[in-house]
Amino acid sequence: MRLALEAAQAAADDIPVGAVVLDVNGRLLARACNRRQALQDPTAHAEVLALRQAAAALGTWRLTGCTLAVTLEPCPMCAGAAALARVDRVVFGAWNEEYGACGSRWDILRDRRMAHRPEVVGGVLGVECGTLVREFLQARRDSDDPARVTGGHEED
Repeated sequence: MRLALEAAQAAADDIPVGAVVLDVNGRLLARACNRRQALQDPTAHAEVLALRQAAAALGTWRLTGCTLAVTLEPCPMCAGAAALARVDRVVFGAWNEEYGACGSRWDILRDRRMAHRPEVVGGVLGVECGTLVREFLQARRDSDDPARVTGGHEED
């Protein structure tokens, strides 16, 4: 999770979310942060970018045996991407009460209708991960920036 927190720091003008993918031996395959603003891409969430990098590193979309670690509970898109990539586990830091899809708002990864259900571990360094997001959001609100965010993971 510390590596994911480091990645989150590079999110520049976006919600500071970081993600890493580790292989079955714990070797780092990928590291990414949110890049929606930089790429003007609504799918450029840290998790999706990290999963893409890991697939490229392994030469396969099947990330069996891998762990996705992310600083904020994944949204529905990212939870779905993790399941479709066949990761074995998803570990996250802060709970995301607005958009979380791994147990708070929804529980996509443990839904019995899903063909692949990775292990989910939440709350790892949760206070530290949550503080990073809350401080970013508060600073945006305080700045009266017209492009400010309103909270959670997928704000306008």
